[in-house]
Amino acid sequence: MALFHIFLVAIIQGLTEFLPVSSSGHLILVSKVTPLPDQGLAIDVAAHVGTLGAVVLYFWRDTKVALCGVPRMLTGRFDTPGARLAFLLTVATIPVSIAGFLLKITGLNDAMRSIAVIGWAMILFGILLWWMDQRGPHTKTEGDWSLKDAVKMGLWQALALIPGTSRSGITITGARQLGYARADAAKLAMLMSIPTIIASGALLSLDVIAEANMALAKDAAIAAVFSFFAALLALALMMRLLRSISFTPYVIYRILLGVALLFIAYS
Repeated sequence: MALFHIFLVAIIQGLTEFLPVSSSGHLILVSKVTPLPDQGLAIDVAAHVGTLGAVVLYFWRDTKVALCGVPRMLTGRFDTPGARLAFLLTVATIPVSIAGFLLKITGLNDAMRSIAVIGWAMILFGILLWWMDQRGPHTKTEGDWSLKDAVKMGLWQALALIPGTSRSGITITGARQLGYARADAAKLAMLMSIPTIIASGALLSLDVIAEANMALAKDAAIAAVFSFFAALLALALMMRLLRSISFTPYVIYRILLGVALLFIAYS
């Protein structure tokens, strides 16, 4: 695989994974609107691993707390902040894991990989993000995250399996609808991405193992490194900008891209 192709895929994945603009939608478009072939599952998985490393590093303090709480959670004790956070993240990941597995075994995930679907999802879910961001109150912080809210945000996150929706975008939408402040909504969405990326990566890896070889492993390693740095940059930039601006700039980008994609799809 050409180095430029690996670099392009990794940078797109890294920059868009945590911004509310849909990383999967952008990756699908690489092969749909350019002469480049589909990068394949192995590179997809590697790019996701890179973004996973970025979010774990950026939110290392929270990640460490959750990891330390896993043993207590497994014994049914939720009496520490770490055990509670680990439990809520696990609960929030269940809906998307079940939905992703069902889409995979039915083949519907491939059926939805079209420019038209991405275009409509970009526009409709972008407008929904804007609406919830403008209308949602700012009464809750990350410390208010409850089991009920984790379930609701998990259900919102399952919608991200529609290409063009954006996992971070739809989860932030759900959090803003529940009343979480922008920065807290984004942080919860980012923390939810950790077990979700692990689950999706594990599922995709089953298909990658059969085609593994040294050349592919080298390409995957390069993709992981590039996506790590791109994701870390995008994540730091978004969290900083949320102190002063809303999600409206991302919504405008989504709508413009969505309109362009629908023009291509129906022309």
